[in-house]
Amino acid sequence: MSQHTQRLQKIHERIQQSEHDFDREAGSVHLLAVSKTRDVDDIRALYAGGQRDFGENYLQEALDKIQALRDLDIGWHFIGPIQSNKTQEIAQHFDWVHSVDRLKIARRLAAQRPAELGPLNICLQVNISNEASKSGVAPDEAVEISREILALPSLRLRGLMAIPAPANDFASQRLPFCHLRALLSRIHQQTAMPLDTLSMGMTDDLEAAIAEGATWVRVGSGIFGPRPKK
Repeated sequence: MSQHTQRLQKIHERIQQSEHDFDREAGSVHLLAVSKTRDVDDIRALYAGGQRDFGENYLQEALDKIQALRDLDIGWHFIGPIQSNKTQEIAQHFDWVHSVDRLKIARRLAAQRPAELGPLNICLQVNISNEASKSGVAPDEAVEISREILALPSLRLRGLMAIPAPANDFASQRLPFCHLRALLSRIHQQTAMPLDTLSMGMTDDLEAAIAEGATWVRVGSGIFGPRPKK
């Protein structure tokens, strides 16, 4: 068993333990392996170990991997910042986009999604900690923007994504995730749409995210190890 596969198994054990500890249904939390800057061979090894969903931040790197791994049944998730001139390729090649941070991007993805691929699953990224350095809509804008996205064709708004400010203790980690969960509930109440996704939690805080309802946790270094130095 490779080091990557061993780490993958340990992350699954953490997820399963958290599902048990916080009264989550078994299997309700999905693992997204963040494979940016990682080799195609590493992704193949994880696929052989049972991992099916991979997240990428950089478009050209991702497109090269998608082409090289087209023989595998991988669910590709775009999780990085989105420039307007990148939306067409993202709409054509990905199954999920977690990082829609403005209405303009959602409109472009909707217009450029090929009909034969079916609706593109998206999450609205929320700047839940109100950090100047982070992308995402302000929490008080999320309901109205969600309502407008829900009216767009070729997209399926699944829920919300956030990358909170780092915190060291468990209670502090939980707080922004709690706020995101409450925001999703408010959007659901005001739009009556069956939103089902909270994309939140990474290697260092996935337990806190699961405690607050995460359905996707995004793990990179916890699976692949430290990112290689350039």
